[in-house]
Amino acid sequence: MNSTLQLTLSSFGFKYGLPAEATLVWDVRFLPNPYWVEEMRPKTGLDSDVAAYVLTSASAIEFFRLLEPLLKFLVEQQSLAGKKEMWLAIGCTGGQHRSVAVVERLKELLAPQVANVAVLHRDIYRG
Repeated sequence: MNSTLQLTLSSFGFKYGLPAEATLVWDVRFLPNPYWVEEMRPKTGLDSDVAAYVLTSASAIEFFRLLEPLLKFLVEQQSLAGKKEMWLAIGCTGGQHRSVAVVERLKELLAPQVANVAVLHRDIYRG
C-alpha cells in the first residue's frame, strides 16, 4: 500500500468547467444517464439505485475492466516518480449522477493500494 501519495478523486460537471487542480481528467458522459429516468433525476450517484443504473451497464463494466489496471499502474508510477499528489477528475454533464457513481467506485478499487484517498464531489448539488 502506498502511504505517501495523496490521491484526490473528484467528480464534476463539464457544464461548470474543468477543475484546474486535476492531474488527469476523464469524461464518462458515454455511460447511461440517470437524469433521463424521472424517478432518478433528483437523486445523486451516492444513491444505490442511481449507482447501480450507471455501474451495471455493459459500457461501465467494460470501462472498469480496462481502467482498473491502467489506474493502478498510474498510481504506482506517480509514487515511483516521487510525486506526492495525484488528482483524478471524473466528469459528466452536470456532476450529479454518473461522475459521482464512478468516483465512489474508484475509491473502493483504489483503497487497498493508496492509504490517502480524498473524495470531492464538486458539483453534486448544483443542478
